[in-house]
Amino acid sequence: MEQLLQTLLRIPEAGALAAAVEGGGCPAAITGLGPVHRAQIAAAVAAESGRPLVMVCDHEGEAVRMCEDLEALLGCRPVKLFARELFVRAGTVISRQWEHSRIAALYELSAERCRAVVCTAEGLLQKTSPVERLREAAITLEVGARFDLGDLPRRLVDAGYSRTAQVEGVGQFALRGGILDVYSPLMDAPVRCEFFDDEIDSLGAFDTVTQRRTKNLPSALLLPAAELLPGAEPASVFDYLPPDALVCVGETGRVGERVKNVLWQAREDTESLLAAGEKDGDLVRLLMTQGEWLERLGAFPVCMMESLPTSRYPLNPRTLLSFSAKQLSAYGGSIESAAGDLEHYRDAEFAVLLLCGNPTRAKNLQRMLRERGLTAALDFDCRTMPGRGELRIAVGALSAGAEYPQLGLAVLTEGQLTASSAGKKAPVRSARKDSRQKLLSYTDLTPGDLVVHTHHGIGRFDGIRKMPVDGVEKDYIKLAYAGGDSLYVPATQLDLISKYIGGGGISADGEPRPAKLNKLGGSDWSKQKSRAKAAAKDLAKGLIALYAERQRRPGFAFSPDSPWQTEFEEAFDYAETDDQLRCIADIKKDMERPVPMDRLLCGDVGYGKTEVALRAVMKCILDGKQAAILVPTTVLAQQHFSTAVSRFRSFPVSIRVLSRFQTPGQVRQILADLGAGKVDVLIGTHKLLQKDIRFKDLGLLVVDEEQRFGVTHKEKLKEISKQVDVLTLTATPIPRTLNMALSGIRDMSTLEEPPHNRQPVQTYVVEHDWAMLADAMRREIDRGGQVYYLHNRVESIDMTAGRIRKLIGEDARVVVGHGKMQERELSAVMQQMVEGEAQVLVCTTIIETGIDIANVNTLIIEDADRMGLAQLHQIRGRIGRSARRAYAYMTYRPRKVLSEVASKRLTAIREYVEFGSGFKIAMRDLEIRGAGNLLGPEQSGYMMSVGYDMYLQLLEDAVLEERGEKKRVVSECAADLTVSANIPDRYVPDSGQRMDLYRRIAAIRSQEDAADLLDELMDRYGDPPKSVYALLDVAMLRAAAAKAGISDISQRGDKLRFVIADFDTEAIVALCASPKYRRRLSVNAGEVPAITLVLTPKDQVLETALTLVEDLRLAAGGREGAADVVKSSDTQTDK
Repeated sequence: MEQLLQTLLRIPEAGALAAAVEGGGCPAAITGLGPVHRAQIAAAVAAESGRPLVMVCDHEGEAVRMCEDLEALLGCRPVKLFARELFVRAGTVISRQWEHSRIAALYELSAERCRAVVCTAEGLLQKTSPVERLREAAITLEVGARFDLGDLPRRLVDAGYSRTAQVEGVGQFALRGGILDVYSPLMDAPVRCEFFDDEIDSLGAFDTVTQRRTKNLPSALLLPAAELLPGAEPASVFDYLPPDALVCVGETGRVGERVKNVLWQAREDTESLLAAGEKDGDLVRLLMTQGEWLERLGAFPVCMMESLPTSRYPLNPRTLLSFSAKQLSAYGGSIESAAGDLEHYRDAEFAVLLLCGNPTRAKNLQRMLRERGLTAALDFDCRTMPGRGELRIAVGALSAGAEYPQLGLAVLTEGQLTASSAGKKAPVRSARKDSRQKLLSYTDLTPGDLVVHTHHGIGRFDGIRKMPVDGVEKDYIKLAYAGGDSLYVPATQLDLISKYIGGGGISADGEPRPAKLNKLGGSDWSKQKSRAKAAAKDLAKGLIALYAERQRRPGFAFSPDSPWQTEFEEAFDYAETDDQLRCIADIKKDMERPVPMDRLLCGDVGYGKTEVALRAVMKCILDGKQAAILVPTTVLAQQHFSTAVSRFRSFPVSIRVLSRFQTPGQVRQILADLGAGKVDVLIGTHKLLQKDIRFKDLGLLVVDEEQRFGVTHKEKLKEISKQVDVLTLTATPIPRTLNMALSGIRDMSTLEEPPHNRQPVQTYVVEHDWAMLADAMRREIDRGGQVYYLHNRVESIDMTAGRIRKLIGEDARVVVGHGKMQERELSAVMQQMVEGEAQVLVCTTIIETGIDIANVNTLIIEDADRMGLAQLHQIRGRIGRSARRAYAYMTYRPRKVLSEVASKRLTAIREYVEFGSGFKIAMRDLEIRGAGNLLGPEQSGYMMSVGYDMYLQLLEDAVLEERGEKKRVVSECAADLTVSANIPDRYVPDSGQRMDLYRRIAAIRSQEDAADLLDELMDRYGDPPKSVYALLDVAMLRAAAAKAGISDISQRGDKLRFVIADFDTEAIVALCASPKYRRRLSVNAGEVPAITLVLTPKDQVLETALTLVEDLRLAAGGREGAADVVKSSDTQTDK
């Protein structure tokens, strides 16, 4: 864009501004500049003078657009400096992403390397730590550097980090012996630092989910995790700005008002918090005064840029300039109207520069213009500017187009021709793990949790206990059972225990009941297991029938991608995330197979599921098939219709919508066209499932917001889906669906990567307080936004709306929306919100699947403790769709004692304020609500009686049996040896992590598993002590013994007893005859067959046990091999 910036300096006013900046003519006041002109003129003047550029905007949305424009113009990414949340009431929990991004920005500024800074007025007002203090608090780790390990944790705590047992989020650190894990605000992933004495021996990044190292690093920079550091007076952000910077303030009147409002609000907040006794001291000192702000601003060369002339400037201008420039209106994707304007520019001898998102789209645009008789030259890097009457296409992106009459120049961005491409960036590549593994890694045990023991049933986990046995200290898992009984399970057998997931049914007040504990030695557990097994068998029949039906009926194998498909995908406005590309590839692969697709696409709210689905729809249409999109509400049907019409506008695709908005005549016409094959895509509510719907050739069914459909609808869906490809979309899959994906019955793809520029929702969990909430609503309305207030009781909703009107004043319009309203009435209310005529919508959960309104950025939920987790997450996803900061207030009644389940729900929402929370929430919902039934309601009781994991295991066995396949036989072997085999507290101090490792070691079944886990242990905790190696050996012994038909190994003094589950007389005789076991091995062939080995003083217990197990396996294997040879020779003889 260098050529464009140099050309703009030929405008007389731009040249005069550059001279004023260098010649002491600032502050300068410039009028006639819209947002896109400000970015271009400011960038041109800054580049000419060689100064860094600081742009001050009045709100974050404008700042985000300014960042994108400056990045395109200057070729470097500007530093974004926004405000952090200052005033937090006691008892609220709040995410800190904004503070961490601000710390990273300040540190980048302190390094004095940046060419451009974009900030908000509020971001400049807030005080911060002095530059030197921030630099001191930053720690550089590099291989070979020395640190005092006794002092390093104190430095990290002083820098705002919190010490945890395991690092899972930004701002945490963990120290285990000589291994330091830490997650700094600037990092993409946390780092693991291994010390040898006080010297860093190795350094690498690791994954927070697997806790495994992903790559080695030569060095890492640890920034402070808190902005205000102890031991220093708050300083001004102006201290961080480059001293020679050119400061441009856009719309100074609005910026000045914003500064006044922030300071007034700060005083009000401080007074109310002090009155409530929640804060001490003067919080206002964390902000500059207006006088200080203007004084510091005036020390720089300042350009005050306005779109309209004004007489009110915050600083007295020395230079006054007026530009003549136009911001070009969008063409809304119409090439015809754009072509008309381009002809006008060509005839008027204007030079026209067209900016496109990438080279492919530039070539497509050139072809489209050629078809309309317009010749355009391609110059991807914009090495030369177009001449008079010439059209030139270059690669680039600006938020809007601009016309400069004095230069005879028009700059059109692709947004004026097809669709906005702002934000289109090359996606960052990252390795992704299997989503199923990721989902299964979210469960861990804490004391008090219910667990299921394979042989003894449901008990309560009571922690790890150390107990001396035969002079050796061992770890045991204590489980409490009904009647005060306790069971101590050796930690080596933790694979027999799983966390109980399922819930115990619903009580009279609508809350889930806790599950009933089993009695040790009782018959209840075996009965429950038998009943669940029978139920699983019935369910398996249904599943197999459905699966077999789908496999038997030949599906349609769609063709590979055509050029039209590629063109459709290239026309997408934004950069696809890696996850989107992976999911699209998965879906296309399924569609190209001759078996009907059944895939579940899970993606957090707003992560681009619709775009993925529309690409599948395009693939379907290009092969002459029809596609149907099923949605739960009429409002959502209209939204999908608008999106589809917009995406398919350049293609000959016929799209219709079927809902209650259509008259009977319109419905009849749509159905006639559908049957005749004149409709390519039909979008509709459950009306699509009615008997009179006849498709000519349906190829793909897309089901959106799947969790909103009932069992009856799903039964009808099943009938349709037997022969067509089905793609199901959901943000938080209901546990039933998640089960099917986890157990491999359906395929699942996940979108976990947030789209470019998606802002986190600032989430508060707090007691309901009308004064605080009225304040939050007024703040949103004052910044031109809108509010959702969720009151989920229709009978009192009007009263609540009346109270809100009184609280926020009559100048704000409050409307009501709920499911009992007439469809047209509800639609009119939603239309008022869409068009900005109403500021507050008081509603029920109807907004859960409502229309997306980018201007709604505050959400208040009453009685959040009464709602399901998935529902809370889904509703919260309705805000934060724009570049502005969004706020969600989850409230519960004052002084209410929350039930255990409600408390768990709100804790989960608190924990998962970051992106991609949908899957974690679905897994937590599975724990809280229970898994339900995979195909209907009748199975859930059986599932609850044995727990989700056990039920899934029984179901898997039943499915294999029903298919006629060999049942998965997992033989188990218990081992209780007088060997010091445990994980010492000093090696893994956190009991939760020790539990997890015991469970994983107990599940080892091969040498590869053991080697992999040993690598992880060495990476996370350093070299293991002997007792940990012994623990791995015990796990390997159990695995080998189970394969050899041994069910139990125990040691009493000098005797090793092996219980034989699969008694092979010949193999045992062969073993006893072996010289090494002569007179040492005795056999008991009674009710419980066993062999006993007498140990000699020289014997190592583990080594001896492993040798015997291997010898037994070889004896049995050799005999079987000989038998096979005999059978083979008999066969040859017969022939």
